[in-house]
Amino acid sequence: MIFIVVDEEKCIGCEECVIICPKDVFGFNKKADVANAERCNGCCSCIEVCPTKAIFVDICLDSV
Repeated sequence: MIFIVVDEEKCIGCEECVIICPKDVFGFNKKADVANAERCNGCCSCIEVCPTKAIFVDICLDSV
């Protein structure tokens, strides 16, 4: 499973991720937060547009 994570210390509140996300994954309250993680399709547009590299992917592998 893929999880988008926002490092709150690096986030400057520019809202670029909120604007570019086609799935409305992000909420915003002075800084971005992942409000609707289940909507993420893994396109990574938010990661590419973030000027401070505050957004990253965390991958959780289910046990086999």
